[in-house]
Amino acid sequence: MLSEEVPFRANHIRYIKSFPQYEDTLLLALNAPTPEQAHQAAKKLTAFLQNEHSYFSDIYFFTGEPFLEKNGLLFKSLDELGRITDYLAAAQPLIARIADSPTLYTFASVLTEATEELRNGRKLDLESVFSGVSATVDARLAGQSRALSWQALLGGEAQKDTYQELIIAKPKLDYSQIFAAEEPISIIRTAAENMGLASDTFEKLRITGEVALAHDELNSAMHGAQDAGILALVMVAAVLLLAFRSAGAILTVIISLLLGLLLTAAFATIAVGHLNLISIAFAVLYIGLGVDYAIHFLLRLEELRSPDQPFSEALSQTGGDMGQSLLACAITTAIGFYAFMPTTYRGVAELGLISGTGMLISFLITITLIPALQKVFPTKIRKSPDSTQSINHILDLPRHSRKMVYGFTIAAVIASIVALPKIKFDYNLLNLNNPQAESVQTFQELLGDADDSPWHINILVNDFQEIDPIVKRVSTLPEVKSVVSLLDMVPQQQEEKSLLIEEMAMILGPISFSPAAFLAADHYTVAEQRTALDRLRTALEHFVNEQPAHAAANSARMLHTSLTNLLLHLEKLSATETDSTGRAQMLRALNKDLLSLLPDSIQRLQLALTAQPFTEEALPASIKELWHGNDGVYRIAVYPRENINDNDALRRFVRAVQQIAPSATGIPVISLEAGEAVVDAFIHAFSLALLGVIVALWIMLRSVTSTLLVLIPLLLSALFTGAGTVLLNLPFNFANIIALPLLLGIGIDSSLHMVHRSRSGIVYESLLHTSTARAIFYSALTTLVGFGSLVFSTHQGTSSMGLLLTIGLLITIVCVLIILPVLLQSADKQQENSG
Repeated sequence: MLSEEVPFRANHIRYIKSFPQYEDTLLLALNAPTPEQAHQAAKKLTAFLQNEHSYFSDIYFFTGEPFLEKNGLLFKSLDELGRITDYLAAAQPLIARIADSPTLYTFASVLTEATEELRNGRKLDLESVFSGVSATVDARLAGQSRALSWQALLGGEAQKDTYQELIIAKPKLDYSQIFAAEEPISIIRTAAENMGLASDTFEKLRITGEVALAHDELNSAMHGAQDAGILALVMVAAVLLLAFRSAGAILTVIISLLLGLLLTAAFATIAVGHLNLISIAFAVLYIGLGVDYAIHFLLRLEELRSPDQPFSEALSQTGGDMGQSLLACAITTAIGFYAFMPTTYRGVAELGLISGTGMLISFLITITLIPALQKVFPTKIRKSPDSTQSINHILDLPRHSRKMVYGFTIAAVIASIVALPKIKFDYNLLNLNNPQAESVQTFQELLGDADDSPWHINILVNDFQEIDPIVKRVSTLPEVKSVVSLLDMVPQQQEEKSLLIEEMAMILGPISFSPAAFLAADHYTVAEQRTALDRLRTALEHFVNEQPAHAAANSARMLHTSLTNLLLHLEKLSATETDSTGRAQMLRALNKDLLSLLPDSIQRLQLALTAQPFTEEALPASIKELWHGNDGVYRIAVYPRENINDNDALRRFVRAVQQIAPSATGIPVISLEAGEAVVDAFIHAFSLALLGVIVALWIMLRSVTSTLLVLIPLLLSALFTGAGTVLLNLPFNFANIIALPLLLGIGIDSSLHMVHRSRSGIVYESLLHTSTARAIFYSALTTLVGFGSLVFSTHQGTSSMGLLLTIGLLITIVCVLIILPVLLQSADKQQENSG
């Protein structure tokens, strides 16, 4: 919706042409309790999706690439490889014995021997082993399965609660459907459920990425609009019924609105040819202002009618009285909307063209169709003026409080001017979506991980020789956590690393697991396994008592407690069982938790130990194409140090990188630049609109005083609304900023109606009792309840738009029905005194 000539859009278009695989993607986040389980599940899901050619054009599982699985150790640092070598040397005897007999009995026996070695002073790093086994035993006692990660143990790492693998899927979108990604997402969810990867299991899959976010946003916006629409229909009908007490008038309003919407949509089809997410708001604007015109006409007709007067005469008189003011409103508001057309924000420019013409259509319908409809559905004459007394009483409140109104207005103006510099624009597109949506929650979680943030900046260079200088300069920025490029796909110090890898291969030796070996677990009786566990518990107890200050003492104490609880649990089972079935099942399950992942971990390690030094030429196309585009362009990915879900952090990150690479692109750049482009477009549009409105008012009213009286409430409501967003911590965003044109239109129309009616000679006391004041009140109230219902939408962008409209309309009512009448009274008295 922004011009393709805007620099940041041109940069993004160039990026997508070079790397089309990054456009319109799904990001699949697969979590599991261990890295082995996460990797296995991700490979299985990747293999399935790669066969679904009807729904996906590409699937990328980067860490599952065969080339990286073989050469992954070369990408680690020398220090990391040295640590892994030490751990492998310590663990090799344990692994070798378990490979011969992968049973709980053997595992406990070997760990008992290792603990005894610790007691005798040998340096063994068993802290992570003790902690991991303790957590696995505790989980099994709680009725849950927590497999022991041998990959983490061999890497010398403490096992985390969860591990994650990311898969990028490029779905084939069907734009003939409302939800273009519905079928690919459904395919993924069905496959995940069949693989046991539901979102509520230990191994779970969550779907996010730009396509999923757009899918969930459209879903929440549609459902929010449906719910709000039902509520709005009920509330608007109630307000119209309160205003007219006539079914004929309500039918007239509804029919005229529907016809106006159809004609405006037809104009949009002819003049523009399409609607976008911004210009579709013309319906909101038309309903809000179309109701305004209809209510003014019908309430004036009701005011002029008398029992002894022919209906056609009352219609004619109403048309004569209202025609000039409605025409002035239509022209002025149309000029205000047309002023949006010269902006670079194409969505706003098209909205201005459609809505401006819609106001002229609304005027024509009001003075032609409404009188005709009134002959079919005439508004009944109210039997008593009592029905209007309550509203008149409300409107008459500021009558004797001129000084108070002036005092509060001046104080509010001063406070608002102070608050204006604090007005903010929220550039974060995530904040428009439903915060409870899976895609949003998952994406925000990923943003918190600076090492793999899905929001990063991409720098494009034409020459391979340009990569290194730019990487070095960008890496020095304090806002940058890491920089990745094609250079990083070829590790440094490969010869030195190869020597360590060869040493690791010699240490590990030719270990293998046979399926038959795992059946040996049942060869040990329950009593033998309990005895082995008890020996381990005793060894741990002695170790902790003898060396309480040892680095592994705390983890050994935890494992001792876990084993004590396990043995007590087995003792309870033996007291309630006639046989050993329950105890056997418990020990068999624990055996699986502790040892089931060991064969796969050793197999993957053995593959990684075959790594050999390589050059860029050896990189497979599936990896190279991620960094070297089809047109020869190279990509450099820059990751933020801070969580750029925060707007200030986003700005710092983008501006810092742009100092070095002005043509950088990516979601962070697009969000910031698009937000600023939108703000600039609206400032430009409203400046032109204000100038056009001033000129139009002066030409039509032929009075500087009257023009100022129309503008003052408009400017005050804009000032107070801006301050209200600061007070309520409601920043402007890509959605709620669309509400501003509607507030502009209602502000112009309402002020102009009041000033035009006062020019007919009605004094202040009577002005607030006229149909004009009631029409302003009811039309604003109709729009308020109609669009204020959007506040309850689950879509945060729609909700914020409803809240901003509610604030702005309430402020507009105050400015037009309280402040403006006081200004009109003061102007009349000044004119009398001067006369």
